[in-house]
Amino acid sequence: MAGEYIGELKKWISELARVGAEGDEVRLNRAVELIAKNFGVRPHEVAILGLTASERALRFLAPDNLRPIGEIPLTSVNSLAVRSARDRRPEVVNHFAMVPHASVFEGVPLGEEGRAEPIQKIMSAPIMLGTRVVGVVQVSRKAREGSDAGPDFTQAQLRELSVVCDALAPCVILCRNT
Repeated sequence: MAGEYIGELKKWISELARVGAEGDEVRLNRAVELIAKNFGVRPHEVAILGLTASERALRFLAPDNLRPIGEIPLTSVNSLAVRSARDRRPEVVNHFAMVPHASVFEGVPLGEEGRAEPIQKIMSAPIMLGTRVVGVVQVSRKAREGSDAGPDFTQAQLRELSVVCDALAPCVILCRNT
């Protein structure tokens, strides 16, 4: 992540850990904003998922509108997020609309903007705490057509996303408990 954003993210995470320790509900909206700025995407194109307490599914921690929607079982065969968690490796898919995937979450309305556009390009990386997967971050580019989705994600950006995931791990643990 660009220096100013990773520094700001780490500062925010430190404060979140302090506040979260005091029992307040933990939200990841600020992390989503910083991640979106860094990768040149809109905030609703960033998703942070956490492993459930049962460790049998991933659930959305951000964006807020997906928090109550449901969970993705770790047995899912068409979920990139599950594959990222299971394989413990980051991945870029710049032709995501052509790949079979669970699209139920793409159809969740974005407030007054109506139905969301389909994901055309995506990066997905596991959030690790030591050797344990605790969640996944996904950054996407949404558009009606792939040609309108902006530039492809790069391997350098995927490495940056992995740095973000390392920094987010303590927050995901806090969010999982709220």
